[in-house]
Amino acid sequence: MNVLTEPAREGRSRWRVIRDGVGAATGVVLGVAPHVLHHIGLLAGTALISGASGNALFYVVGLILSVPMLRRLYRRFPTPWAPAVAVGVFTALFSLSAFVIGPAVSGSGADPAPTDPSPSHTGDEHGH
Repeated sequence: MNVLTEPAREGRSRWRVIRDGVGAATGVVLGVAPHVLHHIGLLAGTALISGASGNALFYVVGLILSVPMLRRLYRRFPTPWAPAVAVGVFTALFSLSAFVIGPAVSGSGADPAPTDPSPSHTGDEHGH
């Protein structure tokens, strides 16, 4: 190896490491953003991001934020199947989270009927 080309190679390698680190950090933030954003429901108002409209909104946001990853998949495997499989996995996991795990954790499913049919009112109309 030539001694004169060694520092140039090291400099390029350092910039590549920095670039890849920034790209990875950005990917983590963009990947976690849809999950973290659903926690702002109390702050943003439940009318905007709860129920079917909120789930649809965050599904679309998740898909938009995954476009860079989908493009890299397509470049690595030059077939539309790789991005399609990734979108399918994202859809399946998002659906599992939104429609099964979320309601189970929050307890927003159907409430069971009361098991004690005893009357709640005893005595006359003034509660004596």
